[in-house]
Amino acid sequence: MILNTESVNNLLDLYRSKKVLLEGSIIKVLEKEKYSKEFLDYLKVCKEKDIQSRKKRLEVTKEVQIQNKELLMAAKENEKLTLDLKIALKDAETLRDDAMEDLELLQQKTQFELVGTIVRIALGVIVGVGVITSVMYGLAIVSGYDTDIIGSTWSNMFGILLTNAFSIVGTIMGVKYASEKTN
Repeated sequence: MILNTESVNNLLDLYRSKKVLLEGSIIKVLEKEKYSKEFLDYLKVCKEKDIQSRKKRLEVTKEVQIQNKELLMAAKENEKLTLDLKIALKDAETLRDDAMEDLELLQQKTQFELVGTIVRIALGVIVGVGVITSVMYGLAIVSGYDTDIIGSTWSNMFGILLTNAFSIVGTIMGVKYASEKTN
């Protein structure tokens, strides 16, 4: 390719005034034998600057590629960590739910045992009072004492004991029923 004299002069003036050079493949296709020494020196400078800028662009491209690889590796690692965290969170939630179920079961068992203990003691006291009162009434009959007052007291005592026994059992069953979860 051959440039006319006016184009050559314009390129040289542009270089002198603004330091703008030709770049790229255009430098390679110009026929160098047809121009003045000044324009050939200009083309030589253009070629050197073009080589330098290509090297810089290549270095930047390589740096960007390295950074992209590092970013991709970091993204993969981040994704793996996120997945591991999700799995760990799910495992922790499962363990929490299991612990809550175990705690609830333990509380129900403890409550059931407590209710059973209260019922046994209350019934034991009621039976004990009934037995002691009956023995005293029996001794009074056998000993020949007047049992009119003791008999009515004994009868009232058994009525009160039975009422209290049913009251205790009913209260405990009501509390147990009220504390159960409804589905």
